[in-house]
Parts: sequence; C-alpha cells; structure tokens
Amino acid sequence: MKELKRSNEPLFWLLFGAGGMWGAIFAPIIILSMLLLPAFGVEGGERLWRLVHDSIFGKVFMLAMIVLPLWCGFHRIHHCLHDMKIHSALVKPLCYLAALALSGLAFWAVVTP
Repeated sequence: MKELKRSNEPLFWLLFGAGGMWGAIFAPIIILSMLLLPAFGVEGGERLWRLVHDSIFGKVFMLAMIVLPLWCGFHRIHHCLHDMKIHSALVKPLCYLAALALSGLAFWAVVTP
C-alpha cells in the first residue's frame, strides 16, 4: 500500500480563506471609519486610532488587518502564476517567504511604539 504524502497546502488555504474573509468584512469598515470619516470631519476616527495605539486588543486587530489579507494576496499570486503555467521551483517559496517577511515587518511596526 502506498503511503500518502503530507502536504502543507491546507495551512496556506486556511490563511487564504481567513485573509479573504477578514478583508471582505473588516477592511471596508476600518477604511471608512479611520480614513474617510475623519477626512470629512466626522468624529470617531481618533478614538479608533487611540484604541490601536493604547490597547493590546487594538494592536492584535490591526496586525490581523494587515497580515491576513497579505497572506491571502500572496497565495492568490502563487496560484495565479500556476494557472498561467509558470511552474518554477522558486515561485511557491518566494511567495510565501515574501508573505512571511512582510508579516514580520508588520508585526514589528505594530508592536513597537
């Protein structure tokens, strides 16, 4: 009986799905409340900025706002290149290493004061 080969693909599909869902649900709300409404003089955006800077919950939320859609995008790029018949041994590692590096940069930017 042939042994099944383990794959790391479910982990990347999980990050892809979580990033797509997170971006679809929360990104419009955050863009509207933190960027557009204060530009038009509507109060409330400043409180959200303070929440992000002063609480651990706000930092985790903002980190998820950056990292999850980032992984979704790089996973989509990887599969788009695959669909265009660009098969290279470097495509998958480069996509996921770029996502990992940018996630680390986002973590550093959100956590450091």
